[in-house]
Amino acid sequence: MSDRTPAPNGLEELRAWIAAGKRPPIGDALQFNLLEVDEGRAVFGGLPGVHAYNPFGIVHGGYAATLLDSACGCAVHTLLAAARTYTTIELKVSFHRALSSASGEVRAEATVLSLGSRVAFAQGKLTDAAGRLCASATSSLLVFDRRPA
Repeated sequence: MSDRTPAPNGLEELRAWIAAGKRPPIGDALQFNLLEVDEGRAVFGGLPGVHAYNPFGIVHGGYAATLLDSACGCAVHTLLAAARTYTTIELKVSFHRALSSASGEVRAEATVLSLGSRVAFAQGKLTDAAGRLCASATSSLLVFDRRPA
């Protein structure tokens, strides 16, 4: 019998990140945070601004895509055992409304549609501070065993 504490499952791991006020390095670069997680669900929030502007004075589409990719992936991660992880295979994003610094805080909320032993599917939506739909996404993710450190 081992006296080592078992590794946290995906949901426990993400809840610990939130409790510690941690965010992924991409969250530092693009100024967004993981706000909420539950089984099969994840929410990220960010404040779009000039740090994410394209040359035309609006937020680059990659900002919305990154928040949606993060939310879809973390929604899947909440359902995984400690020894499992994922990577995005495909992300399809539809842009409904441009983002700018006037959009206020945005929320990317995603839920898992299905989870198999090798592939998961999730969907997400990004809304602005007024609750208006700005972007939506569907995601396919490869699920696999983590490599030992």
